[in-house]
Amino acid sequence: MSQATESTVREDGQIESVSGPVVIARDLDARMNDVVYVGHEGLMGEVIEIEGNLTTIQVYEETSDVSPGEPVEGTGSPLSVDLGPGMLDAIYDGVQRPLDVLEEKMGSAFLDRGVDAPGIDLEKTWDFTPEVSEGDEVEPGDIVGIVPETPSIDHKVMVPPDYEGGEVVSAESGEFDVETPVVELDNGEQIQMRQEWPVREQRPANEKQTPTTPLISGQRILDGLFPIAKGGTAAIPGPFGSGKTVTQHQLAKYADADIVVYVGCGERGNEMTEVIEDFPELEDPKTGNTLMDRTCLIANTSNMPVAARESCVYTGITIAEFFRDMGYDVALMADSTSRWAEAMREISSRLEEMPGEEGYPAYLAARLSEFYERAGYFQNINDTEGSVSVIGAVSPPGGDFSEPVTQNTLRIVKTFWALDADLAERRHFPAINWNESYSLYRDQLDPWFEDNVASDWPERRQWAIDVLDEEAELREIVQLVGKDALPEDQQLTLEVARYLREAWLQQNGFHPVDTYCPPEKTYRILGAIRTFNDAAFEALDAGVPIEEIIGIDAAPQINRIGVQEDYDEFVDELEADMTSQLQEQY
Repeated sequence: MSQATESTVREDGQIESVSGPVVIARDLDARMNDVVYVGHEGLMGEVIEIEGNLTTIQVYEETSDVSPGEPVEGTGSPLSVDLGPGMLDAIYDGVQRPLDVLEEKMGSAFLDRGVDAPGIDLEKTWDFTPEVSEGDEVEPGDIVGIVPETPSIDHKVMVPPDYEGGEVVSAESGEFDVETPVVELDNGEQIQMRQEWPVREQRPANEKQTPTTPLISGQRILDGLFPIAKGGTAAIPGPFGSGKTVTQHQLAKYADADIVVYVGCGERGNEMTEVIEDFPELEDPKTGNTLMDRTCLIANTSNMPVAARESCVYTGITIAEFFRDMGYDVALMADSTSRWAEAMREISSRLEEMPGEEGYPAYLAARLSEFYERAGYFQNINDTEGSVSVIGAVSPPGGDFSEPVTQNTLRIVKTFWALDADLAERRHFPAINWNESYSLYRDQLDPWFEDNVASDWPERRQWAIDVLDEEAELREIVQLVGKDALPEDQQLTLEVARYLREAWLQQNGFHPVDTYCPPEKTYRILGAIRTFNDAAFEALDAGVPIEEIIGIDAAPQINRIGVQEDYDEFVDELEADMTSQLQEQY
């Protein structure tokens, strides 16, 4: 833990048998979840079962050529992460080994087994400015100093949660490495910039509060119809090619979180390569600096060892909680939790545990709950407030939302963004199905939208939902009898719904303006469609033929609002033109 120096490694036992990533050792003095080193190469593993003098270990690396009789060494401590300055702008594997450091050690991008490195640079010095003075009383979690970690983020050095606290006897500014004590207390406790924390243990907080502020994503369909709160949970299920990863990339780039932790869990190597290459090149729209200045990437591709895939989401959520303790709003993207569940299933089968539905372990729902429940809006133990928002992609085989991972995730999360392969094939992006998706945060977030965007935000959104619902019902009739057989008012409803789909719910991620849409613009686009709706139905009631109403010149301009930088003036003129052109018809 954080008070300890490096644990002493001692030789304890020998390998009894090997089955893929699962190794059984005999005569090993260890506790559950302890980290051990397996074989002559010292492969990192974790104790997952103890029965008599036999200990079962899941190894985080490939175990080929490991044989019975080789030594197993215990550390006496659980799998933990290094927490301190240097985590931002870093790219880790599933157990927080920095990939750039390992590449430098190996001399190539292909890593040897058994290679290891600390999660943060132990030799690099940081400019520490104390926030406490001699004689001040500090408690666990209190902020004792500031380190400018990146141009975008100040790292706040805290008293570790497992310290007692006390009176400050010394605190000096200067350049220090992460293991040099920067503050000393009267009880002898010395506070470093570096902490350690077990990944499977949630960091403490005073209170978990009801979130009331939205995590603005810049995606109209999310902010407008299915918002997520800061400290909320969301799932993005969808079949192959429907846009799960791209949606998470957009959220990572544009969501108004202070810190982004992106966990690539078992994803294809080319997708993770794209993330690793693109993110350092991207400009942060909030600060103008590089996006990596406030991002931590955890890359665990599908060809990496299965056990490391099982641990990577815990590594990510622990790093996110650490920044939350500083008072930051953190967004964690887990892509994808299905690969994590498949890793659990493989290890469970090797342990010969009783399988549950579709071979997943019986504790699948419990593990998913433990992970998502670590999200939330918290009052921290240092009286700051911070949040962790968790957005997990789910990859159901064949797009079947009834499979166990999707269903168990739906029981936990409060926002459901259902991706649709049919929409993706029609080039409608984001390909989120508005009839299947939902958000349970709407009511608690409406006051924020009313105060910060427009007082009639909920009413205008409900109007759009009603029109889209009516369109879904009418489409079934149209497939049977054709559009021309419908009454004129229903034909007009279909036309209004088309503008909702094309101008409001659809968004061009490659356009420099339309890729991000602030809530105010989302509101104005919807307002323009509502203006057309109201004026068109007035014209219809006055006896104007439906063809003339639909054929006015101004209406197609609705589709151009999204790409307008100065949209307010454009919308004002468009609403006036649509109203006057329709009134001229009667």
